[in-house]
Amino acid sequence: MAIGIGLLVGLQREYAGQNKEEKLFAGARTFALIGLAGGLAVHVSDVMGTAAIFVAILVAVGGLIFLGYRTSTERDGDVGQTTEVAAIVVFMTGGLAVTGELALAAAIGVATTTLLAIKPQTRELAARISRDDVYATLKFAVLAVLVLPILPTETFGPSPFDAASPFRVGLMVVFISGLSFVGYALMQIVGRRRGFVLTGALGGMVSSTAATLTLSEQSKESDDLANHVALGLLLAWSIMFIRVLVEVAVVNADLLPDVWPAIAAGALAGLGGSAYLYIRSGHHDGEVDDTEFKNPFLLRPALQFGLLYGVILIVSKAASEYFGDTGVYASAVMSGIADVDAITLSLSELSIGERAISNSTASNAIALAAATNTLVKGVLVLMIAQGKVRRIIVPGVLAMVAATLLVSVLA
Repeated sequence: MAIGIGLLVGLQREYAGQNKEEKLFAGARTFALIGLAGGLAVHVSDVMGTAAIFVAILVAVGGLIFLGYRTSTERDGDVGQTTEVAAIVVFMTGGLAVTGELALAAAIGVATTTLLAIKPQTRELAARISRDDVYATLKFAVLAVLVLPILPTETFGPSPFDAASPFRVGLMVVFISGLSFVGYALMQIVGRRRGFVLTGALGGMVSSTAATLTLSEQSKESDDLANHVALGLLLAWSIMFIRVLVEVAVVNADLLPDVWPAIAAGALAGLGGSAYLYIRSGHHDGEVDDTEFKNPFLLRPALQFGLLYGVILIVSKAASEYFGDTGVYASAVMSGIADVDAITLSLSELSIGERAISNSTASNAIALAAATNTLVKGVLVLMIAQGKVRRIIVPGVLAMVAATLLVSVLA
């Protein structure tokens, strides 16, 4: 394992050197030997019963790495320290492998190689990051690391006001913001000029509503874009359904067996329509210019979501107590008009433990909210997009809504 990790990292470094991306002091064989040296250092230290041997070998290898770095710097100028740091990681990971932590050693080796390989993408991402993105991310870090741990975990007031604690609300804000940021970061890496497939798929991770508005506006540029726009829209909505499943799995995994049939049916209907349109468009994806998605770490939208989540949590519990299942379904429809994330998280939370609502009611309500949200986005397309897109998208919307509700009733 120690040799394999060194060889993996070393091959990537040699590839980078051959493509003149890096000036290197070590290649595949040297890295394999560095990994082996780390493993042997741990083994010999264990046999001799002293950690001093490991430390001595680490210092020796570190000295050789430093000499290699100095020589490269004197010859080629500033060459960076990425390869040298990777060599130290390989040495330590080789030692870790010999202790028996094979899975962890392998994971570190793969992660190291990946980080080395994505240099062009990370540079492109850094070039696209704005000052606002940096400030938004710092605000999120403060919220997640400093504010969240000190929020009260107890609830306040009688039922239904005991449904939400400040900590749970804050935790859901961090979770949804982080989930959306994954899509936002991927969109920044891909770049501003992208195809409708990527805009739909990644836009659905950030905000399917924002993707709907963006693509609908793009459709006005040409009738030839109709199939591509409809493809992007169906993908964005399908990803929204998949996102619902992820949210349920994280918050209340016990609810997932009840939720997934209806939500998966809606997602499959959307993906099936997307596949048909992709084939129909001749596998040409088109291009989308100047697609704007806001950083999901912006503080104000995050706090607004937290407020919405807390209100829906309380309203859903009150609806269940005073109006039974009918009240829960009504609140799901009303919430689904604006946001499917908040109602999904709320119902998942309310079906935990003593369960203010049953799994069956929660799953049906989540399906109803997802169908409502999809129908609302379909109406947005009918209001904004050009005529050909409207004609193409209607069957897809009806198929997704019908599949979700039908399976929900039958399951």
